Amino acid sequence: MSTIELTLFADYFQFYLQDESAEEGLADSWTEEATNRLLAVASGTIGVGTVRNMDVPVTIEVLDAEPILDAARWDHITQCSIDVPSGKLVIAGCTDYFPDAKRIHVSPGIYEARISYGALNTLSEDRLDGEDHYRVQLWPGRTALPSVLKQRITQ
Repeated sequence: MSTIELTLFADYFQFYLQDESAEEGLADSWTEEATNRLLAVASGTIGVGTVRNMDVPVTIEVLDAEPILDAARWDHITQCSIDVPSGKLVIAGCTDYFPDAKRIHVSPGIYEARISYGALNTLSEDRLDGEDHYRVQLWPGRTALPSVLKQRITQ
């Protein structure tokens, strides 16, 4: 297992994971359904929705197998898959400069991704500060449609 801790600028309330060779963007993927689940997908790309349009802490874990679901620790959990044929996964805010974005080297193939969203209801009144945090777990797997494993309760 490898773990990477990042702080990403979640401009437009999102950050993404993308195969370095992916060409399709997420512009058409942020439907009302995707916005509600805080998860949009396109070929080779995962868009993770956030509750703040600011810097947010993100943990990326690359695992050998599917992890145990630890739902009690999180407010919201989604799952999907991503094809990474290049073996290079880019992690960035949607307005970050692509050549400078963080890259993770993985074996080429399909990965399942579980995104866990924590402390979503800790935002300040102006929605600029909060303790929200995000974890993305990746493991070799199969193609899977986006799904919500635990639905957040909004205040």
